[in-house]
Amino acid sequence: MIKQLCRKMFRKSLWVYHANSGGCNGCDIEVLNVLTPYYDAERFGIKLVGSPRHADVMLCQGPAMRPTAAALRRAYEAMPEPKLVFAIGSCACGGGIWHDSYNVLGPVEKVIPVNYYIPGCPPRPEAILYGVALALGLVEKKMCPVTFQQRRLPIPRYHPESLVGTGIEIVYKDAEKV
Repeated sequence: MIKQLCRKMFRKSLWVYHANSGGCNGCDIEVLNVLTPYYDAERFGIKLVGSPRHADVMLCQGPAMRPTAAALRRAYEAMPEPKLVFAIGSCACGGGIWHDSYNVLGPVEKVIPVNYYIPGCPPRPEAILYGVALALGLVEKKMCPVTFQQRRLPIPRYHPESLVGTGIEIVYKDAEKV
């Protein structure tokens, strides 16, 4: 449903506002790298704007910090409806390595509602571009099959054959020999 809604709302172009609420700037570098001609985000109609009043989407990096929470909230409220928010990076998604420090409130979703999460520390530019294009419905979602296996750990053998009948407890015995 949200995919169809995004296709309807953002048909031709997507104007993004880049907001950093305080972090290491690793994600900022990757977001700005997406907007360079090498990755050419404008082929999807993604354009960076300088004011949240012109933006359709807010790209948030860094954890929600006490000093910047009010400014982030005001920027979100200044955006016109309909609007989307992307939390980019581990800090924006869950607080990152600073999740328990005194100045960090936690993930960005504690200050503003988040629609999409792009994890990574920092996420690759390809992942950011794929996440935004996937949210817009420009590309199909790809999933690889996942298989689970029980991992066998090596168990030390104490030669239980030599301990049989001696009254000493046997530590390990093969299932076939029992």
